[in-house]
Amino acid sequence: MIPAGFAGVEAQLWLWMLAMIRPGAAFVAAPVFGSPQVPVQLRLIIALAVGIPATAAVPFALPDGGIVSLEGFALIAGEVLAGLALGFAVQIGFSAALLAGEVIGNAMGLGFAGMVDPQSGQSSPAIGQFLSILGTFLFLSIGGHLALAGLVFESYVALPPGQAWLGAESIKGLVDFGGIVFAAGVAIALPVAFAIILVQIVMGMLSRSAPAMNLFAVGLPAALLAGLILLAIAAPVMADAVLGAIQRGLEMAGQLARGG
Repeated sequence: MIPAGFAGVEAQLWLWMLAMIRPGAAFVAAPVFGSPQVPVQLRLIIALAVGIPATAAVPFALPDGGIVSLEGFALIAGEVLAGLALGFAVQIGFSAALLAGEVIGNAMGLGFAGMVDPQSGQSSPAIGQFLSILGTFLFLSIGGHLALAGLVFESYVALPPGQAWLGAESIKGLVDFGGIVFAAGVAIALPVAFAIILVQIVMGMLSRSAPAMNLFAVGLPAALLAGLILLAIAAPVMADAVLGAIQRGLEMAGQLARGG
């Protein structure tokens, strides 16, 4: 609460601002929260709602020299780094769906069909857009947004303000986790992409046996039709794989939150 009078108002406001830094950085880097469609005001409110009770649960005080000092800058940098690492770990797990969409879309010949990804605001293939929306639904269905808020709160115990610098092992584990998720993205796309490649091989053999046949007029519709049918058949399996990648992202964020 704001103390009586105005003597401590400025200090209280500085504490609130510092309490918002780590949750705010995590939500900017995380999926769903970091979407351009989420208003900045809403992110600030959620960051404040998470940060105030989290900082109240651990010893926390302003540096002696204030925010505009070497200690203050180090405190802010540590909070930003910790928050970005937590959100980025979840985002890496979420990105497996986008990678799978890139692979499938290129195999189907839909690499030129770009749509705007609501997560990043950039152009992405149509299949990547579909899997991104699927991943968003799965992320919300398992309570990933609540789990991320809980991990941010939990991180204040192992990484209190002023001591929130991640170790070399934590950063190395985050980088290695990125490679694992790339493999997960390829595994998600493998059943559909491999079958489409077989269809394209058959189309290539037909073009060699019948050179007069227009490969673009026959091969592209065949690959597109095969891809749509295979996507409908493999959707449950792909959903399980996307969910597994998201859960691994949350697990990696949990390790970082516990200082591991």
